[in-house]
Amino acid sequence: MALTTAPDPTRRGTGSVRPDANRRGTGRIRHGEGLAGYVFLSPWLIGLMGITAIPMLLSLYLSFTNYDILTPLSEVEWVGLANYERMFTSDPSWWHSVRVTLSFALIAVPLKLAAALGVALLLNRAWRGVGLFRGLFYLPSLLGGSVALAIVWVNMFNRDGAFNSFLALFGIQGKPWVNDPDWALETLMVLAIWQFGAPMVIFLAGLKQVPTELYEAAAVDGAGKFRQFVNVTLPMLSPVIFFNLVLETINGFQGFTAAFVLSNGTGGPVDSTLMYTLNLYITGFTDLEMGYASAMAWVFLIAIAIITVVFFSTGRFWVHYSDGEDR
Repeated sequence: MALTTAPDPTRRGTGSVRPDANRRGTGRIRHGEGLAGYVFLSPWLIGLMGITAIPMLLSLYLSFTNYDILTPLSEVEWVGLANYERMFTSDPSWWHSVRVTLSFALIAVPLKLAAALGVALLLNRAWRGVGLFRGLFYLPSLLGGSVALAIVWVNMFNRDGAFNSFLALFGIQGKPWVNDPDWALETLMVLAIWQFGAPMVIFLAGLKQVPTELYEAAAVDGAGKFRQFVNVTLPMLSPVIFFNLVLETINGFQGFTAAFVLSNGTGGPVDSTLMYTLNLYITGFTDLEMGYASAMAWVFLIAIAIITVVFFSTGRFWVHYSDGEDR
């Protein structure tokens, strides 16, 4: 019987590869891939730390101080919860800005979503030229909260603006809408509602996903267009409605540009357009009370977070998904 000799794993011949060399090679490859990943992520990480994380932590610290921009950070005085106490107990302008912002969001956001859904239903048809109309309705959202758009809007609704000229065709006497305390905020609401293009596109995408078989089954059961809308369209669109509701509510509370342009940065007339973010800007950069403004910003952040949590907590009662699971 012939004797065989087991190969020596330490030899450098072609018939064997050292396991530790394999491990070292695999480790070097993984290390190189990880390093490359961090290199590609570095612009985002630098932006996250330099533009978001560090300024947020600094503003949290400043919210407990009397920082006024002109004083070096090393010399600011720690005042504890005094800024927050002042905000809730002795600052009527803060409470007024809260009421103005709530009024704006509670009226403008539902009307904007209703307009977006209504137009999406009209444009969810395969008729000639529908793509052009979709683009035209979406165009105002592309302009967003631009200063130019706000200036055009102010000129449109002043005493000699296009809106009053239109009313004059019917013998109706107009008024300086943007300078009237009873109507200035409403003009901002109309501007916000007019920019319904973004939620409209999302509603259109949701309508495309509703199975036509559901409408056919509802029609066989004798359901008319209205009942089909209530019993088929709305339940199937509930996730999309929820998504738009959360985003537009947050955007509604963050309104700033139009209010700033309309009031020349004062919140007028008679503080009727004093949105929360505008009041925060005035406090920090006009009154130079950056410590107090930082406290206002953190209260605003917490309020938005609470509202978002409430939406997600209550959404499971009315948001229905196509897989049959409510989340």
